Amino acid sequence: MKTFDLGELVLLAALWGASFLFMRLGAHEFGPLALAFVRVGLATILLSPLLASRGGLGALRTHWKPLLLVGALNSAIPFALFSFAALSITAGLSSIVNATTPLWTAIVAFVWLRQGLTKLRVLGLVIGFAGVAFLAWDKASFKPGADHTGLWAVLACAVATLCYGLAANATKRWLTGVPPLAVATGSQAAASLLLALPAAWKWPAALPGAVAWGSALALASLCTALAYLMYFRLMSRVGPTNAVSVTFLIPLFAILWGALFLHEAVTAQMVAGGAIVLVGIALALGLVQSSGSSTKPLPR
Repeated sequence: MKTFDLGELVLLAALWGASFLFMRLGAHEFGPLALAFVRVGLATILLSPLLASRGGLGALRTHWKPLLLVGALNSAIPFALFSFAALSITAGLSSIVNATTPLWTAIVAFVWLRQGLTKLRVLGLVIGFAGVAFLAWDKASFKPGADHTGLWAVLACAVATLCYGLAANATKRWLTGVPPLAVATGSQAAASLLLALPAAWKWPAALPGAVAWGSALALASLCTALAYLMYFRLMSRVGPTNAVSVTFLIPLFAILWGALFLHEAVTAQMVAGGAIVLVGIALALGLVQSSGSSTKPLPR
């Protein structure tokens, strides 16, 4: 990876790490569906004039079907799920579960795009998901009448990351060669359409305050419009597997922002579970090799 691409990857991680902070600040007043809609709606408004000025609106008409799919999987569904999780778990914990995105991307590529997996990478998948299970374990209680809110939040994050894995491979399958600005704009516009009715149904009865609106604006402008433009540009240059490796760095920034601005505690379980997840991701992406292990892909 070139130095410029690496620098953009770090900046992207800082922006997406901040998104967990902004969701914590906005979700309680907006609600998950309304916050997700405001996020993608404002991002569409910001990106559309830029795309129009570059004569790229035609790409939206040509590729509207895959853009609708990517908009659902990469924005509408996961944004709503992560906003739901923000109601009950910390920004740091959400971001650690979010770090499993490369694991889902590898699994989807194996099942759908027939990309081989070595035995070492399969071990990485197992370790990575074991780390998530370790993080979620204290959220589960089998006592009658127990509050499972935290567990549902962790599971919502896991489903959201599966959506990201599907979206990365769908982008590679159907949107390769499409300008990144068109993909970013089209996917946010599609997500806006998909979330409009659910958001109207769940629109907050009381007008959100200045902090909530400021958080929504930051989510839309920095963590969505700018970040997705950078993400799809990176994906077109370095490929989906390398692009989703940004999730290695996101928990570091999310935990930092949460500790600085929300005074969230960093527990030993979070550190241990996060380390297990990152080790699993490193193995699953092939960043760690063993001279004694088989490098042949598993048969399909």
